[in-house]
Amino acid sequence: MALLLNIDTATEVASVCVSLNGISIAFEENQHQREHASFVHAAIASVLKEAGYTLNDIEAFAVTSGPGSYTGLRVGMATAKGFCYALTKPFIMVNTLEVMAKAALQTGSTISNTDLLCPMIEARRMEVFTALYNTDLKNILSPQPLILEEESFTRFMIERRIVFFGSGSIKFKAIMVNQNGVFVSVDHNATHLGMLADKAFEEKIFFDLPYSQPTYFKDFQSTQKAKKE
Repeated sequence: MALLLNIDTATEVASVCVSLNGISIAFEENQHQREHASFVHAAIASVLKEAGYTLNDIEAFAVTSGPGSYTGLRVGMATAKGFCYALTKPFIMVNTLEVMAKAALQTGSTISNTDLLCPMIEARRMEVFTALYNTDLKNILSPQPLILEEESFTRFMIERRIVFFGSGSIKFKAIMVNQNGVFVSVDHNATHLGMLADKAFEEKIFFDLPYSQPTYFKDFQSTQKAKKE
């Protein structure tokens, strides 16, 4: 149980929170993906002031490690690692898909104990970043890139319902043939990261700063058009 600073810049919405014993006590978010870099440091100063703590009080820094936006992941990772280097504090990383699954569990009664959770992040065309978790957040299918097909996940839906959510789930909803699935809206943020990071802190699951890298799954592709010669 600890005082943590949590940074989530992996997807469209960026957020920062200070959590105490896994519970958010100060939170800020930004809806504009292109502003993640300028948002993070100002938000950190703001949540620390609201919570009544300083950077030196923070016991560890946590970040969503990916998959997600290439630029967003680099922003969050660089910020968290910079503080850890400067303050000699532990560094915690949590996979974005697991954070999304944790958020789904917080949504309420639409999920039963026998369901499987399937977060999906958009990855261009018919590809997504995805994984499968049970309601104890144990991996049934490890995080990976996946090209969606009509019968993707059918073997898992023979006996158990799957709950699909995230930016990539819209594509699968349009083609899925197995009916033992449901699609829900789930918004994850740094508060859900904080819940998982607190457990990691308690179990002393820390990462080496020099060797820690975001989980990209794919090489960076610029959307800028090449100039004609």
